[in-house]
Amino acid sequence: MSVEKPGRAGRDPWAERIVSIATRQDRSAFAELFNHFAPRVKAFIRRKGASDSQAEEIAQEAMLAVWRKAQLFDPAASGAATWIFTIARNLRIDAIRRESRGGAIRVDEVEAEYQVDEMPAADERMAAGQSEARLREALSTLPREQLKVIEMSFFEDKAHSEIAETLRIPLGTVKSRARLAMKRLRALLELDP
Repeated sequence: MSVEKPGRAGRDPWAERIVSIATRQDRSAFAELFNHFAPRVKAFIRRKGASDSQAEEIAQEAMLAVWRKAQLFDPAASGAATWIFTIARNLRIDAIRRESRGGAIRVDEVEAEYQVDEMPAADERMAAGQSEARLREALSTLPREQLKVIEMSFFEDKAHSEIAETLRIPLGTVKSRARLAMKRLRALLELDP
């Protein structure tokens, strides 16, 4: 089964799958979403400080929420990934709240977690713009072959093996270029205030 990846033209096949779930209870679309997002959500929650078992539980809860609440998804308001990761983040926050106060959360709190406020605060937008400019400048200093690997890996969401196949270079070369590029980017971005 081939899984499409969102393109730059604005079409989000993951959003289309959520709409299929909402309108037709499409199990195949859900399986594709689950296979793609569950490991990413688990890794995201682990990075937020959860244990492996907590991250696994939250990832499964988030994906179950996608199935149950697919009709609440508005593709015009947010992308599929944003919506799914917002659900996961909110479930993590709820888990922390439950642990700290030893009680259950209210139903209205659960419903509110499925509504995404897309607009960041002004200071966050400004900081993001500055960070983006610094990153863009740092990327421009990379050698062309390292930049290509970074673009394919991070902006096109390709696995290292796919990059190696596309560029017709050994997998080790792809990994080496990615590692060297990331080392250089870290050094450049840490030097700037």
